[in-house]
Amino acid sequence: MVADLTPAQLRNLDLLRRADEPIVFDRDAIESLTAEMHDVVEHLSGRLQAAGMADIFLNKTRIAGVLGCEARYVGDDSFEWNVATATGTVAHRAIELGINWRDEPVPAELVDIAIELIIADGRGPAVWLGSASPAERADLRGGATDAVVKFIETFPPIDPRSRPVVESSIRWPVRGPIVFGGKVDLVLGVAAGAESRKVVIDLKTGATRAEHLDDLRFYALVETLRTGVPPRKVASFYLAAGNAVVEDVTVDLLRSAIRRTVDAAVAAVELAEGRAATTTPGAMCRWCALQAECDTGSAYLADLDDN
Repeated sequence: MVADLTPAQLRNLDLLRRADEPIVFDRDAIESLTAEMHDVVEHLSGRLQAAGMADIFLNKTRIAGVLGCEARYVGDDSFEWNVATATGTVAHRAIELGINWRDEPVPAELVDIAIELIIADGRGPAVWLGSASPAERADLRGGATDAVVKFIETFPPIDPRSRPVVESSIRWPVRGPIVFGGKVDLVLGVAAGAESRKVVIDLKTGATRAEHLDDLRFYALVETLRTGVPPRKVASFYLAAGNAVVEDVTVDLLRSAIRRTVDAAVAAVELAEGRAATTTPGAMCRWCALQAECDTGSAYLADLDDN
């Protein structure tokens, strides 16, 4: 089987494969991290309830948002679907279908089925897809099919014994004023007792961004809080490059994720309590719906264009 793999598949297989020695985290360290998060959530939940505020759900997008620009986080940041943004969603859905396809999948067929399922589901780009012109549909199909082909030729074949799960929903705690969670594109492996065997993978159709690793560390933290067993690795798989960027999960990585997650939760609660939002310019200013009325963002973009 290995002889039939492309060099890219072999490279990524080597990055993702399990080590010979079992990975077992120190139980006391994991229990300490969990207790820390329990204390933080209990304290912040009490503040929300005392102020009569609505519940807060924080996923990777909202965490990055509140830590990026608070004004954008609390503002009316409307999002419009188009060929570029919908292509990534369709490609993800098609790849997920292909992972569970019994026969050898045809990429273009997977894309067509993915479009039909998204429209039927009624969420995400469903409305836009239903009204897209033939030219827009053709453009989208081309881009999504390209992404599926890239995945097939660069990601190693998935052994069913690794129990692959696509669009895996994770959340912690089960309910409450503050809940952390999200959906993971692909999870390989399951924990065996205290041994870490899971690999958490995000598929990326765009360019690399610094927060991608932060997103995965957040997923590793939620998985640890949820099961008591951290995943062994997290990885962003960039389809255009055909390459996985992998990190081994460690206690220090989880501590880093706690600091970032707590910072986001504290900021979200403070904003809910009425603190004025700060404005922080950055790369997202160019696509921000508040750009026309934001002097800070406009000045940042003007300076960027001048240079």
